[in-house]
Amino acid sequence: MEKTLGPGGEIRAVQRDKKNISKWEKLKKQLRRDKWMYLLLLPGIIMTFIFKYVPMYGAVIAFKDYNPMLGILESPWVGLDHFREFISSPNFTLLLSNTLKISIYGLLLGFFPPIILALSLNQIINKKIKQKIQLILYAPNFISVVIIVGMLFLFLSANGPINGLVEKVTGQPIMFMSNPAYFRTIYILSGIWQGIGWSSILYTATLAGVSTDLYEAANIDGANILQKIWHIDLPALRPVMVISFILAAGGIMNVGYEKAYLMQTSMNIPASEIISTYVYKVGLQSGDYAYSAAVGLFNMIINVVLLLIVNNITKRLNDGQGL
Repeated sequence: MEKTLGPGGEIRAVQRDKKNISKWEKLKKQLRRDKWMYLLLLPGIIMTFIFKYVPMYGAVIAFKDYNPMLGILESPWVGLDHFREFISSPNFTLLLSNTLKISIYGLLLGFFPPIILALSLNQIINKKIKQKIQLILYAPNFISVVIIVGMLFLFLSANGPINGLVEKVTGQPIMFMSNPAYFRTIYILSGIWQGIGWSSILYTATLAGVSTDLYEAANIDGANILQKIWHIDLPALRPVMVISFILAAGGIMNVGYEKAYLMQTSMNIPASEIISTYVYKVGLQSGDYAYSAAVGLFNMIINVVLLLIVNNITKRLNDGQGL
C-alpha cells in the first residue's frame, strides 16, 4: 500500500486495492465460467501468433544489409538506406502509379456490383431458381488464377473468339494482352467477373435477415420495388457496406502479384508492373531479400495509413460508426 500524508489518503489507498482485487476476482470468475470457450480459442490464438506475429521479426532485414550466411542478427545495420534507394529509384513513380490505379479503379468499379447482385437476387421469389443462379455466379471464384489467366489469353489472343468478332467489324485484330492500354481494364473486369458472386454472399445473408414484416408493411403502403430497396434493403446493408469499404480501402495497395505476374508480357510491362510483382522479382528471383523486404514494408505502411484515414472519414460520415 502506498504511504500518504493523512488518513484520508490511506482510506483511498485501501479502497483502490479493494477495487483492484474485485476486478481480479471478476476476471477469475469469468475465466472459470467460460474456460471451455477460451480453450476452443486457444489453437486459433497459437496459430495466429506463430504464423502472423512471429514472422514479423523477419521485417528487421529491411533495415539491414542482409546476408543469409550471417543471419538476421549478424548482418550489418543500414537503417533506412533501402527505403531511400527505392523512393529515389526511377521505377518508384511507375510502380506506385500502376498499383494505385489498379487498386482504386478496382475498388470503385468492383464495390457496387456485388451489392446490386445481392439486391437483385433478393427479389427472386422462387428459391430453386435463386439457388441455381447463385451456384452459377459463385463458381468462378473457385477457378484457379492460373486457369483464369489462361482463359484470358485464349479468348483475347489474335486468333481467339473475341478478336474474331472484332476483326469482322474493324478488319484488324486487337492485341489485348500485349497493349498496355488494355491491361488494367482486362485485369479489373475479369476480377469483377470472378469475384462478384462470392463477394455478394455477405450482402445476401444480411438481406435474408431482414424482417418480412417490413416488406408486408411496405406492400400495404403501396411501395414499389425501388422504394422497398431504398427504404428497407439499403439501410439494412449500410453497416456491412461501411465495413466492407473500410477493409477494401485499407488493402488498396495489396494487389496480388499472382494474376498481374501471370498476365505480364514483354509489351505490357509499363502498365502491369506493380509493387507486389516488383517485390517478387527482386526478392525471390534476384535474391535481394533486404531490399525487397523494405519495399514490402513500405507498401504495408501505406496500407495502414490509408486504413486509418478511411476509417476516420467513415466514422465522421456515419455517426461515429467504423472499425
